[in-house]
Amino acid sequence: MRLSVPGPRSLAGQLFAMQAVLIAVVVAGYALFSYVSDRSQAEEAARRQARAVARSVADSPSVLAATRTADPSAELQPYALKVMRDTEVDFITIMDPRGIRWTHPDPRQIGQTFQGHTAQALRGKTFTETYTGTLGPSVRAVTPIMDGPRVVGLVSAGIRVEEITQRVQDQLTALLGVAAGALVLGAVGTYVINARLRRHTHGMNAAELSRMHDYHQAALHAVREGLLMLDGQYRVALINDGGRELLGVAGDVVGRSVAELGLPAPLTGALLASEPRVDEVHLTASRVLVINTSPVSGGERRGTVVTLRDVTELQSLMGELDSERGFTQALRSQAHEAANRLHTVVSLIELGRAEEAVEFATAELELAQALTDQVVAAVSEPVLAALLLGKTAQANERGVELMVSEDSSLDDGLLPETLPARDLVTILGNLIDNAVDAAQGSVRARVTVAAYTRTSDDTPELVLRVSDTGPGVDPEHAEAVFQRGFSTKPAGPGGRGLGLALVRQTSQRHGGSLAVAEADGGGAEFEVRLPLREPGTAAESAPLAVPAARGAGGDA
Repeated sequence: MRLSVPGPRSLAGQLFAMQAVLIAVVVAGYALFSYVSDRSQAEEAARRQARAVARSVADSPSVLAATRTADPSAELQPYALKVMRDTEVDFITIMDPRGIRWTHPDPRQIGQTFQGHTAQALRGKTFTETYTGTLGPSVRAVTPIMDGPRVVGLVSAGIRVEEITQRVQDQLTALLGVAAGALVLGAVGTYVINARLRRHTHGMNAAELSRMHDYHQAALHAVREGLLMLDGQYRVALINDGGRELLGVAGDVVGRSVAELGLPAPLTGALLASEPRVDEVHLTASRVLVINTSPVSGGERRGTVVTLRDVTELQSLMGELDSERGFTQALRSQAHEAANRLHTVVSLIELGRAEEAVEFATAELELAQALTDQVVAAVSEPVLAALLLGKTAQANERGVELMVSEDSSLDDGLLPETLPARDLVTILGNLIDNAVDAAQGSVRARVTVAAYTRTSDDTPELVLRVSDTGPGVDPEHAEAVFQRGFSTKPAGPGGRGLGLALVRQTSQRHGGSLAVAEADGGGAEFEVRLPLREPGTAAESAPLAVPAARGAGGDA
């Protein structure tokens, strides 16, 4: 047989028990204090009452006159009984200076000696005392009856202690009734408050709440993804370490509005939006983030929960994959063309036209070699040269002629370590993809690429310029074209409007600039200027992973 051990009481239950005990102790303490205080006040009131009655009787002319008669009791006994009834005292005893009673509530005690002290009264003073006489313990006052300077009698008026106790008990009973009502009301109020607290704490006790808080804090610091919680006024209520890192915010941001965090405008707008956002891509100064927002349920708007994922590396891999797919398609097309040319050469040889076969094959090799020589002569940096050759093949497949400008000149080893070739691939690859998209379908589809160095304001800089023969960029969209999500073409499977945003992000991270203008003869011309800094300079940017070219997805 297993014994069930009761679990720890919930926090709400503990608070209810504590408050109930506290109310009971306060009520009991107040009742005890009131009893002692009321008894003291009742005794003092009894003394004053007995003193007043005794003095009134002693000062009565009829009483003084009766003391001079041969039988004072005959006149004083009825008078004393009447005064007792009118003043609600328990006894009035009138006696001679020797203490022999003239009156008493019990007629049998008349003529007997008074039980109590009379010495002070015989000296002409009125005093009070508590004494046990024939009627039991009583609070009494004794005062002299004066006939000029001479004491001719004494008056004692008193109230029994039992009567005083009964008065206090009646008051205490009423007090206990009120206290019991207050205890019941307090207990009901405490129960209601704690019932609500139980709902908020889900019935958990203090240990469970403390353990949950520890788990909560550990989870916030351990999660690599960013977590941001906003209140109903879009102020930061909570942010974990991952959120601070991904958003690039430092210091105490709790309580600050999202609009005050200095985030990019599109990202700020997404955080301030009332509708949920699902897997929405946004750019910061150095990262590509996917955000999801969800309002906190509960009727009125209580806030928003935001999750942030860093997809910078993933975006880079996707870009490289798209580029590899483009190169693969170009190679497949070139292999097909090479097979056609090889069949032509073989057919010429079979027809006995060997000289023409050699001339045809040599012309094709010279054309391919001339293109390679042209690109390498203009841009000898190996990564960019390979990019241009691959993009040339891709453009040709789409019916667009890609040319390298004659004024291009970029020697190998010229680029500093602060400007990695991978970032240049991001910039130039997305610009070329955007230009090919724009030029495709035009009368003379052409994309021109220029890459060279020059000195501006005593600072060497790299200039990358890509122009096309497409419809150009509307001047009204000259700034919006660099915003993430902006595109003049229908959205594809992978989304559009990210390429130029990545170009600007990468350019600004290296301290460069990106501008768009109208190209000669129509179309758009994008120009990127990047300062060529040496390692260790003050303006050097920290190396961060950024996405590579996104193939046809890098459009505007």
